[in-house]
Amino acid sequence: MANTYSIGEFAKRIGRSPSTVRRWEQEGKITPKRLPSGHRYFDESDVRAMLGGAPLRRVTVVYCRVSGSGQKDDLASQVKAMET
Repeated sequence: MANTYSIGEFAKRIGRSPSTVRRWEQEGKITPKRLPSGHRYFDESDVRAMLGGAPLRRVTVVYCRVSGSGQKDDLASQVKAMET
């Protein structure tokens, strides 16, 4: 089968953890397809449905702190690193 995904692969494609995908299945929020062996799988239509046509965007937040005015240079270099 082309473009089929295991739970782990599907979770990675939609930016979630496999445990979240399993929980969603238990809650009835998603219904995976099943192979004759009973293994669950997802396909591209499931990925599109979860992403709503647009990829999820992750944001990284960096916290910088200085203790005193003697560390202003450190703060400036941290700000510069965050801007690049």
